[in-house]
Amino acid sequence: MISDIEPLYGWDALPLLRDRHLRPGENRRLGFVFLSGQEAADALKKVGKFYLWEGRFVGEASVVS
Repeated sequence: MISDIEPLYGWDALPLLRDRHLRPGENRRLGFVFLSGQEAADALKKVGKFYLWEGRFVGEASVVS
């Protein structure tokens, strides 16, 4: 039994891409709308960095508020 591993959490979010998609390797500052509201936003602010998932890992993001 593995009891010392923290569980993974996921939050549904919509990136605010405005007029164009993100391209592979591109860095951009943008906002997110979290479908779970403030709870998700607070959790991600606490950790500072999170990973983007779209059926697989597609990127990494940092909270810069």
